[in-house]
Amino acid sequence: MFTLEAIAEYALISLALALLLPLCTFKMLGALQQSGYDGKKFAKWTVRKGNMVYSRYILLAFLIALSSAVLALVFSFAGSRAAYIALVPFPLFVAVYCYADKKALKVPLVSTKRVQRVYLWECVAVFIVSAALAAGGNAAAHYAGVELVSHLRYLPLAVLPILLPLLLRAANAVDRPFSEAKNRKYLRPAREKLHAAQCVKIGITGSFGKTSVKNFIADLLSRKYKVFATPESYNTPLGIAKAIENVDLNEYDVFLAEMGARREGDIRELCDLVAPDHCVVTGICPQHVETFGSLEKVISAKGEILSGTKQGGYAFIGMDENTEKLDASAAKLVKVGVGEHGECGARDIRCSASGIDFKLALGVFETSVHSRLLGGHNARNLALAAAVAYKMGLTKEEIVSGIGEIGYVPHRLQPVEANGVTVLDDAYNANIVGAEEAVKVLRLFPGRKYIVTPGIVELGVLEEEENYALGEKLAGLDQVVLVGATLVLAVKRGYLAAGGDAEKIAVVPDLAAAEDLLSERLQPGDAVLFLNDLPDIYN
Repeated sequence: MFTLEAIAEYALISLALALLLPLCTFKMLGALQQSGYDGKKFAKWTVRKGNMVYSRYILLAFLIALSSAVLALVFSFAGSRAAYIALVPFPLFVAVYCYADKKALKVPLVSTKRVQRVYLWECVAVFIVSAALAAGGNAAAHYAGVELVSHLRYLPLAVLPILLPLLLRAANAVDRPFSEAKNRKYLRPAREKLHAAQCVKIGITGSFGKTSVKNFIADLLSRKYKVFATPESYNTPLGIAKAIENVDLNEYDVFLAEMGARREGDIRELCDLVAPDHCVVTGICPQHVETFGSLEKVISAKGEILSGTKQGGYAFIGMDENTEKLDASAAKLVKVGVGEHGECGARDIRCSASGIDFKLALGVFETSVHSRLLGGHNARNLALAAAVAYKMGLTKEEIVSGIGEIGYVPHRLQPVEANGVTVLDDAYNANIVGAEEAVKVLRLFPGRKYIVTPGIVELGVLEEEENYALGEKLAGLDQVVLVGATLVLAVKRGYLAAGGDAEKIAVVPDLAAAEDLLSERLQPGDAVLFLNDLPDIYN
């Protein structure tokens, strides 16, 4: 049972399974990456209704176990070789599983070194568990002394597919110390580079509008300064470090850093990295309550940017009931309130399908402005960017002219014409403020109005309430297409409670099915809003 020959046999079988079974976990690995390698968030994804992660692995385990048992019995005349023949279903059913599960992730898995390490640790974990199960099965057969049990001694290995989510999470936990140490080493030169840079550094945070405001500020300041802004949504320490890795910041006058947060301390860490001279808080709402725990903690976390900004700098704050609780003076910053009654702001906002018109206030100066951007929220975003430009020395004429030339931010209420249909691409919108504004914009368009949405996530205990409220706002549209099984029930209840027509609402499993439905119904002159295309971990 534990002779050298037997141990070599267990090791060989375990090695084969360690190379084989992790092939079934590439989608899980992608979900883990999208979860930010957060084990708890990944675990929630594996049990989320509709994912069927464990259901598929249980089915795989059952098919392997049943086939192995049948083969062991059918080939019992082969004596001890029957147990080896019973292993044949493993590669066969793994191949079938991988073929059936070949649909690509919406957010593709990026083969980083961390992903490669986690995958290697997963292979090691599968090897260890396989060896233990193989040894256990052989021990049971040895002590039972029954030939049939001997033929089935490798049957316990069929349980391995069910353990794959747990083994992947364990592999991630083993790798975490290595990754964190490597990240600290990677961030050190980035921090030194940023602290030594002579350019003006501006940190931008908030529950919504960070990327849009960053882009608008960059557009306006570029009329006078050379500006470098973190690309897309690179708003984590590693993202910022990667963005500046091959950039000489001393060649620029201004550096704009978007700062995201999901937990208290995240903004503090980003400020320690960037050392901003000025900061911008776009606004605060209950977004990310799921990870923060409460709205009060969201406010506290976003407020970390104030204490992390150099004393004497400007704090540009989008005024709302939550940002009013931020105390810029305590951090010895000069507060520039941006809002209806602030030092700067957008007033008398008028929205249409062709853009927004508003009065821009910059101190005592006030003038009428037009922008091609859609939605009242973008008027407020533009006012924030204008306030920064104003305090950075741009003339009022440069600011007004610049606002007129600012283009759409990709996937953020971006209109696209396709075969006579207006498509409002708001796929990157994932907050309650932006969602409400996007629905208002949709209603401005002539013709029939369609919306495709999976709802809004990361609201914690408020998820049901806020998605119910979103559903209420959709009543009266010509077609409501709800995607997935995560939040759509709350949206549907709100829609029907507000008097929505049950015949005008449809629930589909994925975006592809939504597009198929629309292709049958859309006509020239219609408008369709794609609101919040959730990543795979929410579907």
